[in-house]
Parts: sequence; structure tokens; C-alpha cells
Amino acid sequence: MSVGYTSTELPGELEEQSEIIAEHARREDLDFYTVLFEMLDFESISQVAAYGGFPQRYPHWRFGMEYERISKQHRYGLGKIYEMVINNDPCYAYLLNDNAFVDQKTVMAHVYAHCDFFKNNIWFSRTNRKMMDEMANHATRIRRHIDKRGLIEVESFLDTCLSLESLIDPHSMFIRRLPAATRPEEDETCIEDRIVRYPAKGYMDRYINPPDALAADRAKLEAVRDKPRTIPTNPHRDILLFLLKWAPLEDWQADILAMVREESYYFAPQGQTKIMNEGWATYWHSTLMTKYILRDSELVTYADHHAGTLATSPGRLNPYKVGVELLRDIENRWNRGQYGKDYDECDDIEVRRRWGRDKDVPKNVVGKGSPGREKIFEVRKICNDITFIDNYLTPEFVEDYNLFHYRFDPATNRMVAVNRDFKRIKQQLLFSLTNHSQPFIFVVDGNYANRGELYLVHQHNGVDLQMRFATETLKNVQKLWGRPVHIQAVVDDEMLLFTYDGKESRHQKINDELPKPAHEV
Repeated sequence: MSVGYTSTELPGELEEQSEIIAEHARREDLDFYTVLFEMLDFESISQVAAYGGFPQRYPHWRFGMEYERISKQHRYGLGKIYEMVINNDPCYAYLLNDNAFVDQKTVMAHVYAHCDFFKNNIWFSRTNRKMMDEMANHATRIRRHIDKRGLIEVESFLDTCLSLESLIDPHSMFIRRLPAATRPEEDETCIEDRIVRYPAKGYMDRYINPPDALAADRAKLEAVRDKPRTIPTNPHRDILLFLLKWAPLEDWQADILAMVREESYYFAPQGQTKIMNEGWATYWHSTLMTKYILRDSELVTYADHHAGTLATSPGRLNPYKVGVELLRDIENRWNRGQYGKDYDECDDIEVRRRWGRDKDVPKNVVGKGSPGREKIFEVRKICNDITFIDNYLTPEFVEDYNLFHYRFDPATNRMVAVNRDFKRIKQQLLFSLTNHSQPFIFVVDGNYANRGELYLVHQHNGVDLQMRFATETLKNVQKLWGRPVHIQAVVDDEMLLFTYDGKESRHQKINDELPKPAHEV
């Protein structure tokens, strides 16, 4: 696959439209970085899409494979890339040169909303805003390793690292920890300060704070201090970081693993906010187009393409559709007063539907400055997909948009609803969104059975461990760790321990005869 692509400047009319649309977006209180648009042909936009939206990436076969998939999808009419936008400062956006003029305007409005989301949503706040440059730096560093080590060795190691790229902790970026040297429980000099002494006058001190009790407390603290430290000190979800710190890696290997980890953290918020991000962009391109930008002659084409974007079917979740409709539902409910303790505790769905509809809603309460508009801006700022669905999905919304569980009925040759229970539907939807449907894996012991073996635990949060994938992943972890690796998981209601020692895989039931790991999850 070629590493270059051909781009052109926007035609004069589109350049003018981009400025007009940006001004309308700002008028509606959208706030975004400078956006740089580039026009690409089909081949070029397929290359950039294969690279995850970046013009430069390191050489690896998976990018060529992705390019073939995207180009064939476009060539055979199975899909089309209308736009791409990169979370960066400034934001880079790519337009396909054969889009209709009304589509280009729609895409621009969509892009400005995405950029507003990138800039203001808290889950993107810790991402690298200069990732365009960083990706190019990663490509240069890996090419240097290839020049020194050879393509086969570096690519093989990259295969191993990329198979583990999801083993990070997206929430760790928001956890503030004290430096290890200042943590009281690890500071050997502060034992006397941690012994509890009650205030007392001198002649009463020996009675209020008996010397025997103080000595016992001192002995307990010293025992904790002198206890052999385990690695890690607590269950650790960022397995890539743990491997970087403790696995016997060569410098070039650690450098590549660190780059893979950094890119994983950059892309993680996009997976956490897919429904919200696409819903927000769809909400605003719809608002801007119908309120400011759309010409009369473009109405039919716009409506047809917009309807295609929101198309859905039983058993299929369209993030554009669910996201935009749930944002509109939130806006409408807050304008009508359909929220709060009394509303949430009302079990009558018909009463909830009529809630607040007997009130006249002033015109100035709809749109900019309204309670509903302020609420969706608040939601855009603080939520990810899980909190978005958990806090704002309602039984009425599920019923109105037929978000039931479906299966194919061979007797009628149709998809039929088999579950209409709101709690179960919501729970399953949340499970599917949690951790991008990836299993929760923790490191609990880096010196299992005092043999330097690595012990992992699968925490079941609604996502089962697929053993055909887990076994191969375990082999790749072992390649980095260098010693046997274990993973504890529940399979068919049995607690099993899977092991790979570098030569063969095996599993056994966990019982009292097996050594216990340092921690439990």
C-alpha cells in the first residue's frame, strides 16, 4: 500500500461555505478548534481511512488489509466514506471529491460538531491534541527499528503488541495518585506519626495512651512495613503498562510497546463515545442544515441521504439514530419538565407521556437558551455512552423506537420481538457498551507461586471470555513476559485456570491445592 496520498484545496465555493457554516455553528454556541479541510479522491481517502484517519503510520500488513477491505466496499457499492475528522488541534477533516455539493455542506456541519465534541467532552480531555505529529514520529521511530533489526523481526513483535492493544485502563488517565515515595503506607519513616495517640494532659497520658497499646500498634505497623511487597501492590488493569515496567524487554521492544499503548489510549475515547459523538454530530448537522444552510433545490437530496444515515432495522443498533434521537428526547423532556424525583418515580407510562404537556411552552424556551438545549450541552460535556444510556434511556424511548430484542421466526419469515422488558434491554445494551465489549482483565500477581510467573484474572462484567481468542492472547503475553502466564476465568460456571508455559496450553479447575495469587479481584 502506498504511504502517500493526493489532496487538493477546497474549491472557492466550498471554502466560502465552510466559513459560513462555521459562523452558524458558533452562533449556536458550538466551540471547536480551527478545522482544516482537504479534498481527497477515492483511492486517497481509502488509504487515509486504513491508517485510522492519519496520513502517516508505521508500515504494517494490517493497514494494507484494511485498505483492501475499504476500497472493495466502496468499489462494489457496499459502503462509502463521506468524511473523516481527526481529534487534533487544529482538527483535520477529509472530504471525498465526488460527493454532491449538498453532501459536502452536510459533512462540514457534521465535522464542526465532531470537533466541538472532541474539544469539550471530558473523555477526550486527556488525549494528545498533537497526535497528527506524534503518529508521524511513531512511523519514523519504527522505521529506524526496522533498519536496525529487520522487517520480519520488528513486524513480528508488532503483531504481538497489537494483539494486546486493548489491555489498557481508559479510566486510569483520570486517577490522581500520590508519588510512591510519599504514600504514608509505604514510607518507613512515618510509623510513629501513624500511631494513634489521644490528646491528654501529662499526668493522664499513660492512662489515655497505655504504653502496651502503643507498642502493639507499632508492632503491627512494622509488620506491614516489613512484609514482602508484591508486584503489583493492587490488581492492575493496565496490563501494557505493567509489561513495560516489569517484562524483560529490550530497549527497541519497550519503545514499540510504549507507542502501541500511547495510540491505544488516544483511540479509547472514540470507542467510549461512539453513540454520543455521532448523535451529537447528526443533531447539529440536521439543525444547521435545516435552519441556515439548505437551499430549496437541495431539500429532496438532503432528506434522502439524511434518512439513509438514520436507517435502522429490527435487531440492528444504529449509533447515529440512537444518539440523535436520545439527545432530542432529553432536550424535549427538559423543556417540558419531564425529569426530577417525582417523574422518575412515576410508574405509569401514560402519565409520564402526558407529563408537562398541559403547560404552554414559550417559544423562547425551545432552542438556544432553553433548559433542554443547556441540558444537552451538559450531557455532551460529561457523559460517555455508558452514562448517556444509563442516565437518560427511558421506557418510553425504548417503546417509541422499538429497541426490543428480536430474533428471526422461520414460521413467519420475519424478525419478531422476543423481549420487551425495559430493565433487561437496558442492561444488555450497557453490557455491550462496557469496555467496547472487551473482557476486563487484571494483573494480580507478577511472581505467582514465587516462580516469577504472571497471574491474570478475568472479571466477569457481562462479557464472557472467548477462549479461542484468550488462548492466543495468553501466548502473546507469554512472549513478552518470558515465563509461564496464567489466566483465571469462569467457564460454564466453573472456575478454571488456563496456563501457557511457552510450549503448550493447559487448563485445570481451581482448588485449594493450587497456590493463591497475591490479590483477588
